[in-house]
Amino acid sequence: MRKPYKIAAAFLMLLIIALGASACTAKTPELEKFEGTRSLMDTYVTITVYADDDSAGEAMDAAFARMGEMEKVASIFDQESEAFKLNQNGYLDEPSNDLFKLVVTSLYYSKLTGGYFDITVQPLLDLWAGGLWEESPEVQQDKIEETMKFVGWDKINIEGDKIYFGADGMEMTLGGIAKGYAVDEAIRVLRSMGIEHGLVNAGGDMSTICSRADGEPWSVALENPDDTNQCLAIFKISGKSIATSGNYERYFNPEKTAHHIINPKTGYSANECISATIIGENCMQVDALATAVFVMGPEKGISLVESLPDVECFIIDVERTTYSSSGLSRYLSKE
Repeated sequence: MRKPYKIAAAFLMLLIIALGASACTAKTPELEKFEGTRSLMDTYVTITVYADDDSAGEAMDAAFARMGEMEKVASIFDQESEAFKLNQNGYLDEPSNDLFKLVVTSLYYSKLTGGYFDITVQPLLDLWAGGLWEESPEVQQDKIEETMKFVGWDKINIEGDKIYFGADGMEMTLGGIAKGYAVDEAIRVLRSMGIEHGLVNAGGDMSTICSRADGEPWSVALENPDDTNQCLAIFKISGKSIATSGNYERYFNPEKTAHHIINPKTGYSANECISATIIGENCMQVDALATAVFVMGPEKGISLVESLPDVECFIIDVERTTYSSSGLSRYLSKE
């Protein structure tokens, strides 16, 4: 029997934070670079490692395999996945440890962000994907108000080994946190197999093991949303994770006024930011916080980040004004 939610959540966060806590080793430039890319979790995942022999291939295969396991757990479109079955039935008995961690941690970030991170927005996503953007403002509002009855992270219940929804018609999406967890799991596998320098990149959700083999930090460029051939910032990270949420890639309508990051408090697409980048201790954390901060907007987002230890952010609002947390400068490249 699992512990009650509050105890389990606190224990889980200690485990997650510990993931990125180990110290980097000294530079080892004699190591060879290995890299591979596969299609997983509705994106391309690239794993880069430095190793001294062919064991790198075995480690990368194991890390990719672990991420594949996560895809089978968290996909809401695969009829064999646990997430699909939870959405279909409204409950799930004896969920796997992976799904349990995902749901419990999602609830943790929902509470931390005051509800701006909420995995129960799937009914709203379905509504917009079904053509809500073609309706009049009055019809949009009426349909959103009706659908909001099925939205609310506090309607997810955990009792022992059972997860269940508190209202018929609820559905969840793990799109704002599952990739981050999968990246963390890939990093854990790589570490367990002796990799001391590496990076896992799942469509922009990234986590690193120490630095590159030459001792230099990993470089992560943030694209200019108005010109993807340019970058607005280059971040330098070692042993940290980084994720960006943005509204310039996935829209429901041709006019690009309705996008996939929904504000769970309004039912409409979040409209204060075009990009929110978070740097933190692990990828599950930064994945969830990037979504939440994007929805919250610059003022509330910066305030939240400043209240958290070892977390930094870079935000671009709809006017193309940039905002940075107080400690971000130590990660910004001076080139």
